[in-house]
Amino acid sequence: MSQMFHLVRHAQASFGAEDYDNLSELGHRQSEALGRALRRQGVAPDRFFIGAMKRHRQTIEGILKGMGREAEVTVLPGWNEFDFDGLLKARFAKELAPDGIYSERRAHFRALRETVHMWQRDEIENPPEMFADFSTRVQEAREIVAESGAKVPLAVSSGGAIGQTVAQITGGPADQMIALQLQVKNCAVARFVVSRNGTWLHGFNETPHIDAENTAEMLTYS
Repeated sequence: MSQMFHLVRHAQASFGAEDYDNLSELGHRQSEALGRALRRQGVAPDRFFIGAMKRHRQTIEGILKGMGREAEVTVLPGWNEFDFDGLLKARFAKELAPDGIYSERRAHFRALRETVHMWQRDEIENPPEMFADFSTRVQEAREIVAESGAKVPLAVSSGGAIGQTVAQITGGPADQMIALQLQVKNCAVARFVVSRNGTWLHGFNETPHIDAENTAEMLTYS
């Protein structure tokens, strides 16, 4: 039996706020719009999975509302994002952090890209999580979904876990994770065909909830 797995990035969170792990007002609208768009496409998931983060839960609630559905949701912490704030603090524990890395998007993502590369090379002392452990838990979460018996599973995760999943499946080098992560739009969908013979990328960074009329509002990256 083949499986069409839909892996969704959470909707817009609260960048720069004290609690990033909380959808913005726009994020709630994005998630509902995605649910409506998937329903129009004829996508009818038979199992739902999320990471253990608040923004994952809020996003799936919006998707289900947009679909006009109620469903049981399975929490898999393996789909959680890595602790990017903790990782940056670990990197700059002994040196002055660049200005703006916690408040300005450009500075933040430039520093994050460099920091993730260092993390992957084991060059950061006392990180909140080793990269090898992150990679393993993401793969294990994907395997749980694959073995769930669902024909059309849908999971909500975060950009890092999604970038790592795509890199793993396509056989890309480790440094492709952050390159992919920084491309993933809020509420973007990656699709994978899963069978006994392997897993293949079928679609990446798809945004069926965005059209020419709402792009200026709906297209966000954090």
